[in-house]
Amino acid sequence: MNFVCSLYRVPIDEYLPLARAAEEAGYEAITLSDHLVHVESIQSRFPYAKDGERPWGAEDDYPDVWVATAMMAAVTQRLRFLQAIYVLPAREPYSVAKSLGTLARMSGHRVSLGFGVGWMREEFMLTGQSFEARGRRTEEMITLMKKLWTGQPIDHRGEFYEVEGVQMRPAVEGPIPILCSGESDRALRRAARIGDGWIPPISVATLSDLRDRIEQLDAYRMEAARSEMPFSVYWTPMAEYTADEYREIERIGVSHVFVAPWRFEEAASLPLEEKCALLRAFGRAMIDPERVR
Repeated sequence: MNFVCSLYRVPIDEYLPLARAAEEAGYEAITLSDHLVHVESIQSRFPYAKDGERPWGAEDDYPDVWVATAMMAAVTQRLRFLQAIYVLPAREPYSVAKSLGTLARMSGHRVSLGFGVGWMREEFMLTGQSFEARGRRTEEMITLMKKLWTGQPIDHRGEFYEVEGVQMRPAVEGPIPILCSGESDRALRRAARIGDGWIPPISVATLSDLRDRIEQLDAYRMEAARSEMPFSVYWTPMAEYTADEYREIERIGVSHVFVAPWRFEEAASLPLEEKCALLRAFGRAMIDPERVR
């Protein structure tokens, strides 16, 4: 099992020492969450809470994921980085391709793109991006971005974007894994067709639900003739598990789990030294010592 440390609701000033501590403890990766701004009053409902309310507040830090990742990558050697999740269609593809491609090259290709199609219409209004058809546009964005990452002159004519003779440098020389989020049938089919991994939302909370979704995803990957390709599943446990229980989770198809050894509600208030100590303790108890070497 691979463990991913979530920095959700952690103050930005603690990112660098926590990245170093997570690497020393044997974590595989760090994940960041993404929002551009906090909109005080919204009509959109958060889809993963019964009351529709957001589980974060205006005081929570949401730094630019590419800048924050670049800083953490500069002080680590092995640690990988991803997003859970990046609201890709709230942006346009060219600046995302530029930032992510540059980051991939300069970090030794230690970054993945974990994306979702978004739920907050107000964010899209701020950036001038269409909220409608955002799923199809997201898929086309990824197709276009992969072309741009080749570093060669490209032509692209799609439903939403059309360019001719465009070249972006530097080229990306290694893979940028594409991790798709969502639990709807459309999201699972998207992950099967274009994804290198799947990030289920927090509403997929039980092992039974998780097993059902993975089985469906496996069927869609077979339909897409991609069942033999490497594929990762990232899951957020809603409870503490033992090493034996993590092995059972791995057997049903989960390759990575998001684990912060502190409660989300104390992420901002718990002293940095205690967070680092908790990371080290979790590493000693749960992570294969060979991973740390």
